[in-house]
Amino acid sequence: MADTARMQVEKVKYVLWAADWQRCLAFYQNLFGGVISFQSEVWSEIVIAGATIGVHGGGEGKRTWTGLSFQLDDLREGIARLAEYGGSIASVPNDTEEDPLHLAMCIDPEGNEFMMTQKRH
Repeated sequence: MADTARMQVEKVKYVLWAADWQRCLAFYQNLFGGVISFQSEVWSEIVIAGATIGVHGGGEGKRTWTGLSFQLDDLREGIARLAEYGGSIASVPNDTEEDPLHLAMCIDPEGNEFMMTQKRH
């Protein structure tokens, strides 16, 4: 039976932990052009390409796989800008004629691991 009084999902958020929440927000704002929609020491939100990332202060700054992925129009540019904003490459991506560059495993300044990708042509 269909329930006509179902609850409505208002927003889906992906949460990252950060030892330095301000540095974390600045990283995603600068690298991906995110827009900070709310910020406080305990909880902040930044919107990137319509997706909301919550940043929870009080993290330990340990390296952690997040499952988060950002598809870019120019992965080489993303990799070039990564270090400029405090991030790093977890492993150097392959770029060969047989396998053109399309995936980079990255780490933000708080130790959160994420992927940057580019659609294969």
